[in-house]
Amino acid sequence: MTETFQTVAGPGEARFEVRGSEFIGHVRPVDTVADAEAFIQSVETEYDDATHNVPAYRVRADPLREWSSDDGEPTSSAGKPALNVLAQREIENVVAVVTRYYGGTNLGVGGLVRAYSRAVKEAVDDAGVVEERPHERFGITVDYDDSGSVRGILESEGVEFDADYEARVSFDVRVAVDDGEALRDRIRSATSGRAELSE
Repeated sequence: MTETFQTVAGPGEARFEVRGSEFIGHVRPVDTVADAEAFIQSVETEYDDATHNVPAYRVRADPLREWSSDDGEPTSSAGKPALNVLAQREIENVVAVVTRYYGGTNLGVGGLVRAYSRAVKEAVDDAGVVEERPHERFGITVDYDDSGSVRGILESEGVEFDADYEARVSFDVRVAVDDGEALRDRIRSATSGRAELSE
C-alpha cells in the first residue's frame, strides 16, 4: 500500500449552534488506530461535561479500518453521518469527534444527521486536505559516538523524529514507507552496523 492517499493537513475545528445545541467538530490526522483512539480519549476528557462526544475514524491498515459510535444519540443519527463525510471526501488516516452540548430542543434524527455531518465537513475544511504517502515508524538506538552522524542523516533527509538522550541515544523516526529501507541502509553503513534498528 504505497500509493498516495488523501488526509487532513493538520488539526481542524468547527463550532456552531443549532436550536440551542452547541456542536464542536474536531479532526486530526493519525497514523494508526491507537493514535485515533488516543485522540478520541483526549477529546472525551477535555469535554467530559458534554452531552455527547461522537467519534469516527478511517485508518489505513490491512484492510482499511472504519469505525464510528453514536455515543448515546439515536441509532445512525450521529456516528454514521460523521463517518460518511470522511468516506465521501475519500480521506483516510483521519479521526473526527463531534462534541455536542444539548440545548433543550430535540433536533430529530434528520436534524442530528445534518448537524453531525456539517460539524465534520466544516472541521475538515478548516484543516484542509492534502495528498500523503503512507508512513512507517521505526526506532534507532546508538551509542553517543554515533548519535551525531545518525542525527545528521535524519535531518538531511528531512524526516520527522524524536531523540531521547539517556545511557544511549534512541531516535523514534517517522518516514515514508517508500524511503524507509534506503534510510535504514544509510544508517547501518554510517554506523558500520552498530545502530540497533527496531520496528
